[in-house]
Amino acid sequence: MNTTQWAIRTASSIMERTPRLYEDRGHREKWSYDYGVILKGFQLLWQQTGDSVYLQFIRDNMDHFIQEDGSIMGYRQDEYNIDHINNGKLLFLLYRETGEEKYRLAADLLREQLNNHPRTSEGVFWHKQIYPYQIWLDGLYMGSPFYLEYLQNFENSQGIDDVTRQFILCERHTRDAKTGLLYHAWDEQKVQPWCDPETGLSPHFWGRSLGWFCMALVDVLELLPSSHADYLELSRILNDTLTALRHHQDPDSGVWYQIVDKPERKGNYREASATAMIAYAMAKGIRLGVLAAEWQSTLDTAYSGMIDEFVLTTKEGWVNLNKNCQVAGLGGADQRDGSFAYYISEPIVTNDQKGLGAFLQACTEYELLGQKENPAARISGGTADVRL
Repeated sequence: MNTTQWAIRTASSIMERTPRLYEDRGHREKWSYDYGVILKGFQLLWQQTGDSVYLQFIRDNMDHFIQEDGSIMGYRQDEYNIDHINNGKLLFLLYRETGEEKYRLAADLLREQLNNHPRTSEGVFWHKQIYPYQIWLDGLYMGSPFYLEYLQNFENSQGIDDVTRQFILCERHTRDAKTGLLYHAWDEQKVQPWCDPETGLSPHFWGRSLGWFCMALVDVLELLPSSHADYLELSRILNDTLTALRHHQDPDSGVWYQIVDKPERKGNYREASATAMIAYAMAKGIRLGVLAAEWQSTLDTAYSGMIDEFVLTTKEGWVNLNKNCQVAGLGGADQRDGSFAYYISEPIVTNDQKGLGAFLQACTEYELLGQKENPAARISGGTADVRL
């Protein structure tokens, strides 16, 4: 068996089925964070294989939005939406590999948003300007890895404490003392219709929000110097959060539910994107040495369960990822109340880009971990030096 079987098969399926990610849902001018989740998987696979087709796919999709002057089609800085930062993670790779100034300028533009992005009283970024004083777990993935990599590349690593503080304060406000799980969101002012008026917390542990948070942690820990004062604390947060999630891993399938602590409730279902994100975080955590080797058995169960539960291949040989929650949020124009009924009411779809991107990242990390344990199986490449 090819050591990168699922990763390569998934990437090939994406390239053949949706060569232009921005046309997948008919939003040619929408700067959507979904693309960045897919493209980070392609970056990992390119670094692992050295095959420039993956780098070219990233460039083709990003160049639809990145103009020669560094402006970004479909992006408005004054919206102060932390989701809009996510795609910027690919700009460092493109700038490094092509030397084209437009990628640096686009990164500068996104960095400028963070300079002025509204924050809680303690300094954590609001999820969006339209969601005032709110911390969502999702936002840590969208903003923090970009923020850290920008600081390290262009600001001599000044301000890294601001990145790590985002995680420390987020966990402090969203962690449930009984289960160790993190609630989806917290409202500092405790006035949102979806929150508990005494705690400010949303009512449930949504699988994908926990997945976003864990992915963000391992991505930041990969970049963060181990000598940094908060490195051990972020490692502790990762271990504690994944330990809490391990207690809610479905014993029959090895995967996680949409609402992770209520598998028995009618309407709840095994959900692909959360499972892929958690598996990715485990695999990367083990590879980085942040998680102990004993996590491997939990990861193996999660990974095989993810394939068995969610993956089907078409007659063309394309990989389909089923049972993805299409979207979930709180408040807004739809007045989403964060109830159990709300979370299970959102559409369940196949090949949602967030889920598919997390799945590609999970497969690539899991297979990379296998190569680390079995050097004879390693394919050539590593971090390739390919210029387009």
